[in-house]
Amino acid sequence: MYNDEKNLYHYTYRRDGSETGQEPTLGQQLHSSQGGRPVQEMKPVKKSRLGLKITALALACALMGGAAGGGAVFWAMDRAGGAGQDASQSAGQSQVLNQGGQISAPPVTIKNADGVTPMTDAEVYAANVNSVVAITTSGTAGNGYWSQPTSGAGSGFILTPDGYIATNYHVIQDAEAVKVTLYSGETYDARIISGEEDYDIAVIKIEAEGLKPVTMGDSTRLTVGERVLVIGNPLGTLNFSQTGGMISSVNRAIDVDGVPFNMIQTDASINPGNSGGPMFNQYGQVVGIVSAKYTNTASGASVEGLGFAIPINDVAAMIQDIMTNGYATNKPYLGIQPMSWNQQLAAQFRYDISEGVFISYVEEGGAADQAGLRMGDVITKLDDTKIASYEDLVAAKKKYAAGDTSTLTVYRQGETFTVDIVWGSAPEQEIASGDNSEAPADSGNGGNSGNGYLDPNDFFSYFFGNRYW
Repeated sequence: MYNDEKNLYHYTYRRDGSETGQEPTLGQQLHSSQGGRPVQEMKPVKKSRLGLKITALALACALMGGAAGGGAVFWAMDRAGGAGQDASQSAGQSQVLNQGGQISAPPVTIKNADGVTPMTDAEVYAANVNSVVAITTSGTAGNGYWSQPTSGAGSGFILTPDGYIATNYHVIQDAEAVKVTLYSGETYDARIISGEEDYDIAVIKIEAEGLKPVTMGDSTRLTVGERVLVIGNPLGTLNFSQTGGMISSVNRAIDVDGVPFNMIQTDASINPGNSGGPMFNQYGQVVGIVSAKYTNTASGASVEGLGFAIPINDVAAMIQDIMTNGYATNKPYLGIQPMSWNQQLAAQFRYDISEGVFISYVEEGGAADQAGLRMGDVITKLDDTKIASYEDLVAAKKKYAAGDTSTLTVYRQGETFTVDIVWGSAPEQEIASGDNSEAPADSGNGGNSGNGYLDPNDFFSYFFGNRYW
């Protein structure tokens, strides 16, 4: 796993078996959710480029990286069984075959995930195990003489009968080869369609037919104490394991390797290799994508029961967009260069507010420009969500898609006002080139001279030449 003490949350990989740290048609169109104000109970850790020093905890995420080691969404997929299904039908019941070819006992009736009929844990497993896949990756780290082979493992779930599969971005990041294994034991080479690092999602494709897709649920309806289940491949070897627990928190604001997320927190057992696997509700519907695990490596204390999943409503429309267009055309975009605003900067430049996102530059013709925003404005709220920092804005932005309308609360020259803004779409060249379109202007040392203050002589140098957001 990564053990960078500057971050609380990190993506976990397994390298070489040791822990290191045509267009698809869906049952109904997906929409991004705009619900859920982030809960700020746990202070997120900033990226090192923001200049913050973290001393206490490190997160071991359950992601198994590839090369390194809406409102309500009901996605009613075609559930036609196929090549990856091991169930044998008899007298209205199905008996699931284990990987040794023996019939598991007792027989379990396979139910459809209809969002109405509760299922037992065994029924959830029987209904969905053929829709979960094991993913292995291989690649090369380093260059020339210093290069060495790498491998990784993770999980995923089937989206369509013809082989589209969702997983985490970090499962396939930098992978040179990706293989997918079905519950039946069949193995396929997969190609990467596209992914979004800031949302930690990716779509891959195998050449197969008649696969059994999952059914998507509504993550905005989750409540603390509700039962959830996870199916995946912990440690990259215990394939198709199911674990269960409850929802511990919803809209939990955390930073994973410096990237802000609003996560579903659960006490279900999550380990390296579960990355990219589905989290199911009690009706057998996917409500999250397993992403992270929290451990305290700094103090050596044992931390258990702190796992995290990406709410499916936050990424369902983007997954569909990647499947349809080959990349995320609907990634929301303001056309600004942002930086976190704080008390030191407010005192230095005589602003009346000490929290928010300072706009250091506005792209001509972009969404912010069209809404009348200017350099020097400070965003303090996005709809009903308070924006105290750049990380808050990044996390809140994930609830929206290009074309959505939001209301920003803005501070300018001693006055506060609101402005309606229509989110633009991130430029294709930035997505295709892998550029981080959410890089803040205060990268590096956080826009300060090492004493917590911004050097006036360097003030504008932090604003120009940086990427837009």
